[in-house]
Amino acid sequence: MPPSLDTLMYWIGQSAVVLMAAAGVLEAGRKRFDLFGTVLIAVAAALGGGSVRDLLLARPVFWVGDQTYLICAVSAALVTFFLARVFVLPARLFLIPDAAGLALFSVAGTKAALVCGAPWLVASVMGVVTGVVGGILRDVLCNEEPLVFQGTLYATAAWAGALALIGLLALGLDGRIAALLAGSGIFLLRVAAIRWDIGLPRFTAKGGLSALIISPPTRAGS
Repeated sequence: MPPSLDTLMYWIGQSAVVLMAAAGVLEAGRKRFDLFGTVLIAVAAALGGGSVRDLLLARPVFWVGDQTYLICAVSAALVTFFLARVFVLPARLFLIPDAAGLALFSVAGTKAALVCGAPWLVASVMGVVTGVVGGILRDVLCNEEPLVFQGTLYATAAWAGALALIGLLALGLDGRIAALLAGSGIFLLRVAAIRWDIGLPRFTAKGGLSALIISPPTRAGS
């Protein structure tokens, strides 16, 4: 018998935690942080987005109520840390577990918000928050420009998937199939964006940055 939707979403959340923790270790490893710093960054990446979501929805923080999430995050961080000391890993390898974690967290976050009775637009934003905030924390702690701000589709992919999930559920599609389709769409869109450098237009002011500089008014008599 296939798992219930609640059971499926629980394991999606656990899988997302593991993947985001692994991505956090791989990113922190580029900075050559020690074990404590690396695990701290991995845990922030794995649990940060869901924590902010739960605080915004005024519900118990998920990993405080179920410490299995915290155990999974720490365990995944330790395993990845020591594997990276044995095997040579490509510098950009963290982008793949990050994309998978983004997909899983966005789906889980959207569903969690819907269960709390959030309107569809709010639920989609909560999916984005769940998916991207952990990565932002990871990049900030690593003193890197967050991936979400670097042009290739990231938060946009998460939001598209969250809206797709809501739409599929509204059409009466089975929740498990809807989650699979939405999550797969986010992952594939993110990977395609990385592969072919697909992104939103960047801000450029007509006439260059000088067009944004407003000279202060001169004082009378000066």
